[in-house]
Amino acid sequence: MTTASALLDRYEHSLLGVFGRPKLVLERGAGDYVWDVDGTRYLDLLGGLAVNSLGHAHPEVAAAIAAQAGRLMHTSNFFTTPGQVALAERLLTLAQAPADSAVFFANSGTEAIEAAIKLARRTGRSGLLATQGAFHGRTTGALALTHKPAYREPFAPLLPDVLPHIPYHDSRALAAAFAEHGDSIGAFIVEPIQGEAGVLPGDDSYLQLARELTTKHGALLIVDEIQTGIGRTGRWFGFQRAGITPDAITVAKGLGGGFPIGALITFGPAVTGMLTAGQHGTTFGGNPLACAAGLAVLTVIERDGVLQHVQQVGAKLRDGVLGLPGGRVAEVRGEGLLLGIGLTSLTAPAIAARAQDAGYIVNAVREDTIRLAPSLLLEPAHAEDFLGALPGLLSESSEAAGPVGGQGTPSPPQD
Repeated sequence: MTTASALLDRYEHSLLGVFGRPKLVLERGAGDYVWDVDGTRYLDLLGGLAVNSLGHAHPEVAAAIAAQAGRLMHTSNFFTTPGQVALAERLLTLAQAPADSAVFFANSGTEAIEAAIKLARRTGRSGLLATQGAFHGRTTGALALTHKPAYREPFAPLLPDVLPHIPYHDSRALAAAFAEHGDSIGAFIVEPIQGEAGVLPGDDSYLQLARELTTKHGALLIVDEIQTGIGRTGRWFGFQRAGITPDAITVAKGLGGGFPIGALITFGPAVTGMLTAGQHGTTFGGNPLACAAGLAVLTVIERDGVLQHVQQVGAKLRDGVLGLPGGRVAEVRGEGLLLGIGLTSLTAPAIAARAQDAGYIVNAVREDTIRLAPSLLLEPAHAEDFLGALPGLLSESSEAAGPVGGQGTPSPPQD
């Protein structure tokens, strides 16, 4: 059997080093669990960065992809397929989009953002407004909207006419930006919850003000739902809590349940008509396999009451974490099954490492924050398992004591 160490050595000699040395070599998954090549089982509370919406190897998603692969895998954008049309129609319904709205399928979230940038340029204004802490992708257009200097600075100069990033969830800063630059802003791009910044939520009034100001100044309101969409917050889309209608949203991650797919959804005929034939395209976008996966994901979420489940298990995790003794948790941010555990000290990376040793996959999204984005089907018993182990993981003495609790002992793969 090839060991993880040997595979990681081979990785470092064969793959571009943009991710550094991976933490694990995973071989298979089932539901909430994954196994590495050495047979160790982990409870996956990160879900492939909010991608594996139905967990690992969900039988209906796997069957849908396999069945489609046996019929038709690719057509190019000269043609369409029944699944592509059906998935677009389903998304428009779930987004409560008005008549004459539309979907453009891409392959990832950053590609959806690139399409949104081109949509914004069709307003005749080149100015783009985004927020501090924003993460919208790493292609050069999307990177101009992403805020983190470490991502941006090596590739400057980036897309011109992106205004200085304004503080997130700051109504005064938003109003001031439009007061000064409103005539040049083509779009304001915003996340309902900033995942990469530490799971920072914007409240309803912030999105409502964004809708008011963009409408007043003739700009587009584009809501980035790449991390918050497809049920992650306990609603189909994060913007729906605020009761607004955006001009466009971007979707990806959880839509394919692990299969790559992205989408730009435009709302209403005026915005939908801004991009016309030949002005944008992609070879693989909306391919039959991706659409089959997306339809299977949406079917399971709708049929099985998954949105309510997300709300219930998310509340269990939130309440359980907040009820822990010891004073190590300052707050829990987020909604549904996108949660950030804010710590009272800058120890998140060490805690995430301990969690992995103990058999739990979490993410130190910030020095003081652990991010949870598990499967939307996370079983309550598995949430309780993590909550039971968390006091030991958070203990100041646990590093000296070594790994604690959890499912970290090696176990043979189970068929």
